[in-house]
Amino acid sequence: MDDISQVPASAAPPLGKPLAGKTVAVVHAAWHSCGSYQVNVSQIAAYRALGARVVSVAMMDSLGPAAPEGPKWDDYLNAARNIGANRRYYSGAPTSSIFSPVFLAKAYWRLIHGDQASWLIEIAKRSPLPEDLDGERIDLIHANHFFTLPLVERLKQGKRIPVFLETQDIQARQFILRNQGGFFIPPYAGYSDMLMTELDWMRRADLCTHLNEEEYKDFRNLLPEARHALIYPAVPDVPRAVGVQIVIVASDNYANYKSLRWFLTEVVPKAGGGKVAIYGNIDQGVKKRDPALYEAHAHLFMGRVDNIALVYKRAGCVLLPTVEGHGLSIKAVEALACGAPIIATPLAFRGMNVDPSTLSNVSVAHDAAEFAQFWRKAQARADRGDTPGAMSDTRLLYDRAFSLDAYARALAGALETLRA
Repeated sequence: MDDISQVPASAAPPLGKPLAGKTVAVVHAAWHSCGSYQVNVSQIAAYRALGARVVSVAMMDSLGPAAPEGPKWDDYLNAARNIGANRRYYSGAPTSSIFSPVFLAKAYWRLIHGDQASWLIEIAKRSPLPEDLDGERIDLIHANHFFTLPLVERLKQGKRIPVFLETQDIQARQFILRNQGGFFIPPYAGYSDMLMTELDWMRRADLCTHLNEEEYKDFRNLLPEARHALIYPAVPDVPRAVGVQIVIVASDNYANYKSLRWFLTEVVPKAGGGKVAIYGNIDQGVKKRDPALYEAHAHLFMGRVDNIALVYKRAGCVLLPTVEGHGLSIKAVEALACGAPIIATPLAFRGMNVDPSTLSNVSVAHDAAEFAQFWRKAQARADRGDTPGAMSDTRLLYDRAFSLDAYARALAGALETLRA
């Protein structure tokens, strides 16, 4: 594939409505305030742009009361009001599963050894089909993450319904990374065992779609018999940056915690008069994992905000201090969309097949000292009141590769491959 920064913006033909009169079910984890949630929002919007009626089927990834009851569902519903589906359904494994010897052996016993792949599969196996979904005539299922596929199997009810599986990275890699921040007992679950579980379920999909270059290549090698497509995700548009605030946006996951820890311990001491506001629920992750680090920098944390678009609108520069993580970074794409100058490590642009040094408003820092140097220069611009221009290289890149229109066209092309 060509470097996406070099793909010219061309006059595309009208998108059309190839899914008019059809119903698409988007099945996903009941997550919010994270990149995966933004991907789900865009999937629903893209299928609606293609003419489909779209239903959302959210699956909780832990035991609990009947969906959508309980505090976890309350948090999800409060934070996921803008998901955009024509109708929403909910499912999750009941708390009573803990009394099943089979569940204890196949799920809980494996989880305490770090086998999150088996745990999530068993959760999905025990997540009931929503009762009021029986009346839906579903024509296509777009599943997110391999571990939702047991629920997808029941959703199909024995019918021949094509299934797109959006992998969103090799999850076994994410599990190994996540396990670094948890407490488990030996013998620890290994990468190869969790990957085998992941691949076994992926074989059931009609098309595996991948949202970054790295996972596309990896999965084609791991599952050569399956059908694969590289489809960059659409990330919801944000307002053009017109402010002077220097910002970091991050949700609470272990990769973001490790990256922010590097930033606070290695970059901040070198930044002189650099100022930054850190938005997102990463504050809770830092407070939980390193209370002393949080207390030392508590004044930088703004917490979760309901409207992240306003954060980007007030931005004069976005910092992406990424030193850990796999898969395409959604917050990096959001930064592209706002068009503000960006200071980033090379890893922030992973999976995009783009050389960030070719983007005129991106400063690529290879170590903490260089990051701090670029940050000081950005602070000087902010102190002068300099605001971002109306258009930039990063905004043009977003329009070409990560806009809703680009994503909908890619999905329409994937549909054509199934019909071929």
